[in-house]
Amino acid sequence: MTNYHGSCQCGAIEFDVELESLDGSVTCNCSRCKRLGSVLVFAPQSAFTLNKGEGALSEYLFNNRTIQHKFCKTCGIQPFGYGAMPDGSPTVAVNVNCLDGIDPRSLTSHHYDGASI
Repeated sequence: MTNYHGSCQCGAIEFDVELESLDGSVTCNCSRCKRLGSVLVFAPQSAFTLNKGEGALSEYLFNNRTIQHKFCKTCGIQPFGYGAMPDGSPTVAVNVNCLDGIDPRSLTSHHYDGASI
């Protein structure tokens, strides 16, 4: 497991997440992800720690309203979202663009066709 530190652009939100690997990152073409340009990795919520910024977060829900898309009220960056895996276990989707020292464009990401759902 590797611990990664991340934040929004303005630094109002900071977090740490433990990930086995960045392999398996995901890009999606749903109406939201396509516009955001997110590159996502998933971890159990128990591996995620919000260090700073609970009060700086806002939330956006769309479609079936099951994913809590969290974004910074100040800079608008969406660093993560809360949801559940198909088996119901709590998960966090972390935007790799918000992780320190990681170039998400150097990763081999898997494409998810969210536009077809």
